[in-house]
Amino acid sequence: MHTSLRRCAQMLNSGAVSSQVKEAGATLLPPIPLYRQLLRTHRTLPPEMRSLGDDYVKSEFRRHQKITNPVHVMGFLSQWKMYLDELRAQSGTTFKGRPLDPTVFEKISDEQIGQLYELMHAAKGIWKQPVELEHSTQEPQTSRNDDGGGHSKP
Repeated sequence: MHTSLRRCAQMLNSGAVSSQVKEAGATLLPPIPLYRQLLRTHRTLPPEMRSLGDDYVKSEFRRHQKITNPVHVMGFLSQWKMYLDELRAQSGTTFKGRPLDPTVFEKISDEQIGQLYELMHAAKGIWKQPVELEHSTQEPQTSRNDDGGGHSKP
């Protein structure tokens, strides 16, 4: 990602990139300082959210470590910087997420949709109320007959 960052800087200076990317590039942090600041900012989150967030940040940065396409690197760094800015703006208050922008949702790949789906289920599992957890562990399991009809055995 380091050599890609140099290429991005060269592209920004040469004028080969749109003004929106230039504006985003002006506020971007290099990958390692951004990574460290994200993990530091997660310290302000509740333990469950911090664990989930730290694991996600680490896996995403590992997954994108060898990306060489400057546009992908710029998009990756700018999205994480926007997330960092949003976390910082909400520090000291209860963290509130926000709905995914429909235009962004249209642009993401099937793999990314799958990751969002897994993340949603992981987050829902973490944020179950103690009463819900107790209730879900006490529900009787119904066994199926050989015919698969779903009726309980007598």
